Amino acid sequence: MSPANSNELIIPQLIVGLGNPEPKYDKTRHNIGFEMVDLLAESWGLSWKENRRFQGMIAEGNSRNNQKIYLLKPLTYMNRSGQSVRAVTDWYKLASTDVLVIYDDMDLSIGRIRMRLSGSAGGHNGMKSIISHLGGQDFPRLRIGIGKSNQLDNTVSHVLGRFAPEERTIINKTFPLVVDAIETSLKEGIEKAMSLFNRKTVTQ
Repeated sequence: MSPANSNELIIPQLIVGLGNPEPKYDKTRHNIGFEMVDLLAESWGLSWKENRRFQGMIAEGNSRNNQKIYLLKPLTYMNRSGQSVRAVTDWYKLASTDVLVIYDDMDLSIGRIRMRLSGSAGGHNGMKSIISHLGGQDFPRLRIGIGKSNQLDNTVSHVLGRFAPEERTIINKTFPLVVDAIETSLKEGIEKAMSLFNRKTVTQ
């Protein structure tokens, strides 16, 4: 049964931030998922450890509402992220609906976030890999807007580039909104968080 048709609350147990592992990718648009789970780990007092079985960095402990939670940063590079996610879900016997994936989205303007219960990859290679390895699209995701590239910039250099200072200001103000949305989803379910946060916009 898909989450959209279930009467049960969809509450994440594994939160995955997408990115690329090398230092040269730090703070790029494509690594905003990594940044976000780093912030969650700091907020909840969790420590990262590399786990070779999972091909990733994992942090585990309790969220603010004392729920058992796992955070994951795949170290496989973006287009093989699904290998890491599947290894964790298999090991902890998690359903796909227990997974919340955080990643960048060019179709959302900077300062916007969008949470969904399911959906297509939308051209995002990390999401394509996760959908393939989990065997379907029915898992929650939270997209953070990074804006479209201008006509002088191609897509690859845009997503692998860093935010302009004024963009970074808005992104930094967006992060607390993402934390609030995630903590709401942990307490009251993904759909409640969707209803409260999908329409909000952060500006300078």
